[in-house]
Amino acid sequence: MSAGRLKGVPRDLVRSAVSIGMFDGVHLGHRTLLAALRSQAERIGGLAVVLTFDTHPLETLAPERAPRCITTLEQKVRLLEEAGADLVVVAAFDRAFAELTPEEFVDQVLISRLKAAAVVVGANFRFGRKRSGDVDRLRALGRERGFEVVSVEPVIVHGSPVSSTRVRNAIERGDVEMAAQLLGRPFTMLGRVVKGLGLGRKLGFPTANVEVVPRQIVPRNGVYAVRALVAGRSYPGVCSIGTRPTLDGTDRTIEIYIDGFEGNIYDAEIGTAFYSRLRDEVRFESLESLAAQISKDVEEARKVVRSS
Repeated sequence: MSAGRLKGVPRDLVRSAVSIGMFDGVHLGHRTLLAALRSQAERIGGLAVVLTFDTHPLETLAPERAPRCITTLEQKVRLLEEAGADLVVVAAFDRAFAELTPEEFVDQVLISRLKAAAVVVGANFRFGRKRSGDVDRLRALGRERGFEVVSVEPVIVHGSPVSSTRVRNAIERGDVEMAAQLLGRPFTMLGRVVKGLGLGRKLGFPTANVEVVPRQIVPRNGVYAVRALVAGRSYPGVCSIGTRPTLDGTDRTIEIYIDGFEGNIYDAEIGTAFYSRLRDEVRFESLESLAAQISKDVEEARKVVRSS
């Protein structure tokens, strides 16, 4: 494996415990895995290393089926480090990487590059060309090559395993409360503030129009209680996602009223943490009726966010 395909591997890496995966969302199941990784790293006296990917594997293998991401790469790396990873290594998941056999992956990546003495994976872990390797295969290779394998069972919430797919499904249907339960924190969307129509300011509720990071998932259309993260500070707010039916709009927009914020944030990157879905988007008979409802939404959002 060429050095350019793995980013973040220090030259002086000697011994590590390694976990491998997409880790999209860094949800409760991932955090349990990372706790086991941390334990193994301490046991062997090495670094807790997470090997993840710059894009979802399906973007290379089957782009038409590739899901939208819960977290950006930047978010994911930060969350992995907060959860206990000493080192996050990012692999470029390209065709050459996808064609590695289980043996080649173990020899070229885990042993040669990452110096693995222990490998911690989920019970359903698959690896190598066409997902031909499983945990039993990894254990057999570990016995031959001299590393231990620890498998971690899924975390169960409301009777079902926590998974990135389950988190995505919750977000897509607007159930941000369930997404937060599965993630262990509110789902947070990143985006850049762009020019809008300026209608919110005319209604007395100036909004930031947000253009999300490419390929990040967006909740179902509706109005949400959120916390806006701006320049290192957080504010309660209301996020409206939809087509602005009162204005006969057709394009989907994301607008955030940031309660208590004053200033110009055009072109700034902001985070939007979703706490609760307040209502569907609806068409109002007048702009005055819309403004009255926004006032109610803001008051409800204050209560939701400040009690969380």
